[in-house]
Amino acid sequence: MNPWVIVLIAGLLETGWAIGLKYSEGFTRLVPSVLTLVGAVASFWLLSLAMKDLPVGTAYAVWVGIGAVGTALLAVALFGEPVNIARVLGVGLILGGIITLKLA
Repeated sequence: MNPWVIVLIAGLLETGWAIGLKYSEGFTRLVPSVLTLVGAVASFWLLSLAMKDLPVGTAYAVWVGIGAVGTALLAVALFGEPVNIARVLGVGLILGGIITLKLA
């Protein structure tokens, strides 16, 4: 499988486990806690596979960026977190960094 596809899937899983942390309520709820831990392990494992073929700095930055952008967007949708110009600019900068690293 293409290592960039693996990083994408790993980043989406990172988004899932980051949101899962909120739902687990400090790991006091069983099902969200288990899903969060499984998602985290799967995300790290996939990232490690992608790093066999990709530069570590680029792969890690793209993985974190996907997770950060995905988590920020889902936090707005699921938890009603505010949308303002600073947040939009911040997400835009992260996306710009991801694209730049991918193209470098």
